[in-house]
Amino acid sequence: MLIEDTVLNLLRLAAVRLPEDVKAALRRAYELEGNPLGRLQLENILENIRLAEEENVPVCQDTGVISFYLRAGLGFRGLNSIEGALYRAARKATLEIPLRPNSVDFFTNKNPGDNTGRYLPYISWGLFNGDYLDITVLLRGGGSENACTLKMMDPSAGLEGVKEFVLDSVIKAGGKPCPPTIIGVGLGGGADIATSLAKRALLKPLDEENPNEDAAKLERDLYELINMTGIGPMGLGGNITTLAVRVEYAHRHPASYPVAVAFQCWAARRATARIYSDGRVEYLSHKI
Repeated sequence: MLIEDTVLNLLRLAAVRLPEDVKAALRRAYELEGNPLGRLQLENILENIRLAEEENVPVCQDTGVISFYLRAGLGFRGLNSIEGALYRAARKATLEIPLRPNSVDFFTNKNPGDNTGRYLPYISWGLFNGDYLDITVLLRGGGSENACTLKMMDPSAGLEGVKEFVLDSVIKAGGKPCPPTIIGVGLGGGADIATSLAKRALLKPLDEENPNEDAAKLERDLYELINMTGIGPMGLGGNITTLAVRVEYAHRHPASYPVAVAFQCWAARRATARIYSDGRVEYLSHKI
């Protein structure tokens, strides 16, 4: 019950209360935005956030698809029971928060009505030598998911080619992913690895710099280029199209140069908790 209750709390936090680093980035975007229409959109977004917290309701009607990112210590007891707890929490959250049921069968379009199904919620496992469990919940709506892109580039394209592809992806997406967005860029590995890395990059706090100097420079360059497009908040024009760019990378085959771009709308709904073996729970993303 401890894991199930904690995950239910995480789902509620993610759906209703944005992390402080995201809210701070949106407030900063409001101060920086020079276009009156774009500024009005950011004002409405900030009011939307305030009302969601005050009324304890989801910040967006599209509560997205549920993804769980787990970092499990090998010494944490009950690893075999975790997935069942995640599914039970998702079903309970759908009714109690409530979450919009967004899981449909690919072939029949049948909706089970509880946000579960084949490979949903998505669960990503990571193991380490320890005795605690980190759980991160990520909720992403259809507008963000539909804008994602992948390109298997020629290695000769280099980082300038990466910038061109990311910028082209943002321009083609326009206002569909509800900017100002957070852009996750996955580099290297293979097609599946790059896509996974791009989505994992969306989990990174917005107020922390990339520890890799080359990746950090790429993030800064892309941030400036994307905000020069003029797409602006909600695609209605302005200087702030992205709140942040986050890069994650892997080594690659010499003949391959995979680049993936994942979009996260302004409602960056993520929440993280750490469960210790003695039953203590620490919420890492929110002050509660």
